[in-house]
Amino acid sequence: MVEHDSGTLRTVAWAEVFPWLGLTRAFRIAIAVRMLLFGAVALLITLLGWGALGVLFGTDQPATDWLQPFTVCPWRAATAGVPDLDQLAAMPTDRACLPGAPCCNLLAPAAPWTLLSSPALEGLKRTGFSWHGVLSILLSGLWGVMVWAFFGAAMCRTAAVQLAAHEQLGVMASLRFAAKKWPAYCAAPLLPVGGILLAAVPVAILGFLTKANVGLLLAGLLWPLALVAGLFMTMLLAGLLFGWPLMWSAISVEGTDGFDALSRSYAYLFQRPLNYLFYIVVAGVIGAIGWILVQYFAAGVIWMTAWAAGWGGAVVADPNTAGRLGLKLVHFWTGCVKLLAVGYLFSYFWTASVGIYFLLRRDVDAVEMDEVELDADQDEPEFELPKVATDSQGAPETEDDEPQA
Repeated sequence: MVEHDSGTLRTVAWAEVFPWLGLTRAFRIAIAVRMLLFGAVALLITLLGWGALGVLFGTDQPATDWLQPFTVCPWRAATAGVPDLDQLAAMPTDRACLPGAPCCNLLAPAAPWTLLSSPALEGLKRTGFSWHGVLSILLSGLWGVMVWAFFGAAMCRTAAVQLAAHEQLGVMASLRFAAKKWPAYCAAPLLPVGGILLAAVPVAILGFLTKANVGLLLAGLLWPLALVAGLFMTMLLAGLLFGWPLMWSAISVEGTDGFDALSRSYAYLFQRPLNYLFYIVVAGVIGAIGWILVQYFAAGVIWMTAWAAGWGGAVVADPNTAGRLGLKLVHFWTGCVKLLAVGYLFSYFWTASVGIYFLLRRDVDAVEMDEVELDADQDEPEFELPKVATDSQGAPETEDDEPQA
């Protein structure tokens, strides 16, 4: 008798049934040492630049007061995200956190987006015109774009290769890619900003005319055109605020230019907004759990070191110059551990952004998630085919062939 297959289901490819489960790999990629270093260094450079702009423009005016935390101590602002172990039991509102970022552990994965979007968010809060406010916001946003167009690009490229090709990308290879594509990374988010400013100028002129009665009448007649410009600016702004992480991801995955990355991010965002929201929620839950682990681990490292050192004796009550220098060094190295832990928030942010880009590209363009543009390794030696010649009898031979005796 012929045995018929019962059709029993033995295995289920859950990654194919629920492709968003691939976002769980983002945590493992994000806690790599180089990813943490990239995130920590980029965060510190960003805050130092914003602190310098705060000193340049001053923070005693409402238009520039948002730079105050970075002006006081950028190092403290960067390391405030990891309190000491005895402070972790405090309420979320009592904890120190990144300026302008949510302190609650469950909202911590949103801290990179909130912090890096702060120049744009501050610009939206300002209704009156002030040269100090406009220049400080524009320069702060430009500085953030320039810094993260390099370090964020390196992290996105590393994550893209690992998520798609399951290959380890070298540190120098990721930095070379970021340096090569740096103009594209910078241009992608600046293009919609330029469009918003171009659309805002005529409306601003129309608003200036409203100071006179005749100008107010003219504004009333032209207000439908102003509303059309407002619709255009709203579309650009919504795509920029919610889609700028996808721009970096598109360049890292496709190896494309800034304009193509802009068009892809806007298309994926507006064609699959609910999918995008769902992926953000999933990535946020995974990131929050990972942040709790990283936060407690870093605090545990600091506490265990102090606990072991405490067995050797108490700190000198009245240290001299050398003692004070030693205490500063201890606090510095402790801050380095905290800064490295905070770097996880940014490394995970960029890694999860790349994973979400893969999912949205699959939903919209039906492209498999293992497709990524791979550049040839510049360090790999190039091999050429041997040159072919003919012997005295017309038979083909290579130039490297030795003549037979």
